[in-house]
Amino acid sequence: MLMRNTQRMQKLSTESITTTVYALALSVLLTGCSDDKSQQQATPPPAVSVYNVNTQEVGNYREFVARTEAFQEVKIRARVEGELIERHFDEGSSVEKDQLLLRIDPSEYRSTVTEVEADLKSRIAAASAAERDLKRGKDVASQGFISQSDLDKLTTNFEQATAAVKAAEAELEKAKLNLSYTEIKAPFSGRIGKVNYDVGNIVGPSSNELAELTDVDPIYVSFQVEEADYISYRQQHQTPSGRDPRDVPIDLTLRLPNNSTFPAKGVLDFADTKINRNTGTVELRASFDNPDGIVMPGLFVTLIVESTNKKELALIPQVAVQENQQGKFVLVVGDDNKVAMRIVELGRRINAMWVVESGLEAGEKVIIEGLQKVRQGAEVKAVEKKVDATTGTISNKANS
Repeated sequence: MLMRNTQRMQKLSTESITTTVYALALSVLLTGCSDDKSQQQATPPPAVSVYNVNTQEVGNYREFVARTEAFQEVKIRARVEGELIERHFDEGSSVEKDQLLLRIDPSEYRSTVTEVEADLKSRIAAASAAERDLKRGKDVASQGFISQSDLDKLTTNFEQATAAVKAAEAELEKAKLNLSYTEIKAPFSGRIGKVNYDVGNIVGPSSNELAELTDVDPIYVSFQVEEADYISYRQQHQTPSGRDPRDVPIDLTLRLPNNSTFPAKGVLDFADTKINRNTGTVELRASFDNPDGIVMPGLFVTLIVESTNKKELALIPQVAVQENQQGKFVLVVGDDNKVAMRIVELGRRINAMWVVESGLEAGEKVIIEGLQKVRQGAEVKAVEKKVDATTGTISNKANS
């Protein structure tokens, strides 16, 4: 009996311990699940940087490799021979129209002017005497005091004296002109380059150029168009051959060698009248205002020709664009803060931005930072940022 009671107590004790262990394990499991669920609910959505899509008027365009040329350019040369005695400018500086640049020793040419002036006076006096003799001869010839032969001689003397005066006047004009050539002045305003002869050198018409003067405001930009494209344009627009090129409805923009965009807009001011046989192209030229002289002659630049018939298209930063088997796409954040994928058709690039032909509208928000942290359908916290359209630099909206 005692043994039976003892076995019963042991069985009850074992069952009690087992029940207690199960209860503790279940409590731990439930507590763990509750903590995980609480932590999952407490995790905030990831933050991503977004760009608010804007639109811009964009037309059909084409880019051309072009070369810049000076509006005016002249090689300054000596027109008379002599010693270079003065220089009145700094190399590489700007000069004004009619400004004195160089002076050649004028002594010899001034003496020549004085000598020719004296000769002219002598010839004028001789002509006056011949005129008086002819007048007296005519008076007495009617009375028969001199023969017709003598009267003819007086007439010839007068005509020769008059011709001598005109020759002396021409010599004086030439002497004065040569004297004026000793002062070399700027034919137009512009910038003057390096001087090839120092003061003290003997220069003359056979010498090389003394310096070069250029005017770069406006600046010319020359480029070539293939003959097929040029003819097609003429046919489509029925452009008469005598039409002013400036009337062509296009916008011209210049991209400089450092990839910056020149602020001034250009105008087409020249189209050649024939096709180049060797290259099969026609030469055209655009003109850009260049008051600060930023664009210099001889640069290789990119000329962007864009039609004036434009439409509003969305622009997005290049960093927002991704690509998969379906094509190029962007991730957008909707009003519910959920991420969605959009397939987009891209047009041309404008600096750091892509033109979107289809797939996006103005006001939508595309992700530009944090792309690796999100997937389609995920909830995010959108932080709006600003993007520099030229450089692509991303900055805080508050700092813009």
